[in-house]
Amino acid sequence: MKVILFGATGMVGQGVLRECLLDPGVESVLAVGRSATGQANPKLREIVHADFLDFSGIESQLAGFDACFFCLGVSSLGMDEERYQHLTYDITMAAAATLARLNSGMVFVYVTGRGTDSTEKGSLMWARVKGKTENDLLKLPFKAAYMFRPAGIQPLHGVKSKTGWVQAIYVGTAPLLSLLNRVAPAYMTTSEQVGRAMIGVARDGYPKPILESEDINAV
Repeated sequence: MKVILFGATGMVGQGVLRECLLDPGVESVLAVGRSATGQANPKLREIVHADFLDFSGIESQLAGFDACFFCLGVSSLGMDEERYQHLTYDITMAAAATLARLNSGMVFVYVTGRGTDSTEKGSLMWARVKGKTENDLLKLPFKAAYMFRPAGIQPLHGVKSKTGWVQAIYVGTAPLLSLLNRVAPAYMTTSEQVGRAMIGVARDGYPKPILESEDINAV
């Protein structure tokens, strides 16, 4: 399986990249991002790209892939809806539409979050925007598309948040997060489980397009 990964330097993307590089069934990984991962691996190739609304300059390098794991995301904290929609909806759809046109047999996996609003009419701004993004991704002509809605994610194997205070919380609460992952799989998963589940649904499919934390852990 040949994989394109967006957001490889973020917390979720770091975990997904690790699992892809370890999995013998993943032949190669193309990481597309605004900065390099800093990793060296025979399976890994990287494209540093500035404009995530326009992929015309690198289209020739985006064809021939089996799966895309889209892990880009930003917090809505302190952001108005127009800006959040641009960074969440516009960028995701620009990439996805390009990939759908170039890779008719591709499986597209998108990371959203627990509480995403599929009706697009709820009171939470971020949930509406994420819901619209999910809905429109599912309309694209991919072989299949899956929406991952994890609740909490525990970073493992050296995976770190790029936000210092968030990383400090993860470090301080690691024992509690481990316990929650065992006793409350509906509310907690790990970076490893997310990566393994993405590979699993891309390879074998899943009975429904939206996966909550308990689905991710089951896969």
